Amino acid sequence: MDRKQKLELTWIGKDDEIKVEPRILIEYKSKGYGDPNTGNMLIHGDNLLALKALEQDFAGKIKCIYIDPPYNTGSAFAHYDDNLEHSIWLNLMKSRLVYLRSLLKKDGVIFIQIDDNEMAYLKVLCDEVFGRNNYLNTVSVKMKNIAGASGGGEDKRLKKNIEFILIYTKDYTQYSWIKNAYSYTEIMDLLHQYKSEGISWKYTSVLYDQGEKEYIDSALDGDGNEIKIYNIKNAVFKSIRQIAKEENLSEREVYYKYIDKIHTTAMPQSSIRSRVIEKLNTANYEKTGLISIEYIPRSGKNKGKLYKQYYKGDKFRLITWLNDVVEIIDGKIYKKDLQGTYWDGINLNNLTKEGNVEFSNGKKPESLLQRIIEMSTNEGDIVLDSFLGSGTTAAVAHKMGRRWIGIELGDHCYTHCLPRLKAVVDGEQGGISKDVNWQGGGGFRFYELAPSLLKKDKYGNWVIDERYNADMLAAAMAKHQGFTYAPDSEIFWKQGYSYEKDYIFTTTQFVTLEYLDLIHQEMAEDESLLICCKAFQEGADQRYDNINIKKIPLILLNKCDFGVDSYSLNIVGLPEIGEEVDDNE
Repeated sequence: MDRKQKLELTWIGKDDEIKVEPRILIEYKSKGYGDPNTGNMLIHGDNLLALKALEQDFAGKIKCIYIDPPYNTGSAFAHYDDNLEHSIWLNLMKSRLVYLRSLLKKDGVIFIQIDDNEMAYLKVLCDEVFGRNNYLNTVSVKMKNIAGASGGGEDKRLKKNIEFILIYTKDYTQYSWIKNAYSYTEIMDLLHQYKSEGISWKYTSVLYDQGEKEYIDSALDGDGNEIKIYNIKNAVFKSIRQIAKEENLSEREVYYKYIDKIHTTAMPQSSIRSRVIEKLNTANYEKTGLISIEYIPRSGKNKGKLYKQYYKGDKFRLITWLNDVVEIIDGKIYKKDLQGTYWDGINLNNLTKEGNVEFSNGKKPESLLQRIIEMSTNEGDIVLDSFLGSGTTAAVAHKMGRRWIGIELGDHCYTHCLPRLKAVVDGEQGGISKDVNWQGGGGFRFYELAPSLLKKDKYGNWVIDERYNADMLAAAMAKHQGFTYAPDSEIFWKQGYSYEKDYIFTTTQFVTLEYLDLIHQEMAEDESLLICCKAFQEGADQRYDNINIKKIPLILLNKCDFGVDSYSLNIVGLPEIGEEVDDNE
């Protein structure tokens, strides 16, 4: 078949359509923990099926997605069969990426962590799914320390110590970072490092006394807004060393005492500075070597606030403050450096047992997820991880006040995620807890994916799985037909709606004409109803214009794949639903 040519990645089976069954999620209240009304969800089951299950309620609502999928290396996860063929792996990823994109908000962002084994293929695939114009960055993250002779067998290849994070947004025109990423170094540690490496440290001067300001004149910025210019008289500058000697302080004590007065100077090329110099060249004033300006910036971090700057010396060098590039955390001063696309300094110590669960291969540091979530979300936003692993993403999102959805297929949903997230609710103090002052609280609900709605009997006929009770069947049919399941406690046939006056009713009873007449008598003239049933009396489907009757399972066949528990994901130990469902829950 001729197709319009385009630039794309191709592989065996790419065009095989996957008709994912829209299954329901079954809540197990005994496994949930803490406050059930927080909106947090832990889901056990195949993540493709789970993503499809979430689509109806969460399409366009997820602010941040982080996934750490199997790397196709044969060793990334002890719990996964990770040695997949390239074509199988690409099918696995494409189908999931399509659903993940549908869940993202327009200004949402997805982070996909991967190693170099499949990174190049994944980049081209993501360009196709998300659009190349929605690509933001590829971050290289230092994930291992390689000092010493550990990790033999690297005789032909360099030892790997980084992984990659591909970052895409849903709509580049609407996305912006919430907060930039920084690395932090305690100020004295940084000074000692600079001295040992022979690097010049610039922040050595203190504006000891700010003197008195005298108005000279005003200039105008590019928008015509006033910039007031002042001459500073009797200002006093001292060096760090001079103050330490005069006040009998250590170098560290001087930095901590005068942190808001320590500075260096720079020669910026800015329109503001040029306008000020131009005005001063024609002004009549006593030159003291220090000028200040005050104005209200229309953009940048000081937008809308009265802002003061100082210019020093005959060349009008801009005074830049140490206080602007540091942050005080727990009483300590840290120099912060803006991070680009290489991330170092992620805490890798004692990572295996972080969160009080051992996950020796593939566990990601809480500090890494903290950085990602800080950059891309605000409190209350929803964070999703559909390859939850040991539960790191959910644990960090919870501690940071974000809502979260975690999906995990393996048994470690029970052995790792559940105990870890319960401990988070109880206030565990590992990982980032102290950084964010986590004291516990909140909670989550636990869900299992329902089994496939239909299965074949011994004669090869499609029938409803006997594990579906009446409520499960009604919920499943509502989802299959695009209705919101919301049973009315007073009107039995109003089990769900697609819009205000359009309802669905699912029953296993034989629908007679008399039964249909009773329902119709209760309906308003502007209401419509879809009835899904196993059988109905002849003529019932033609009796009323505002009642449509369809048979189960004929209504469902050929719409999706039934009886499929995993789509191209070869996972060891695919579990069945582990409990009987309480009909009364």
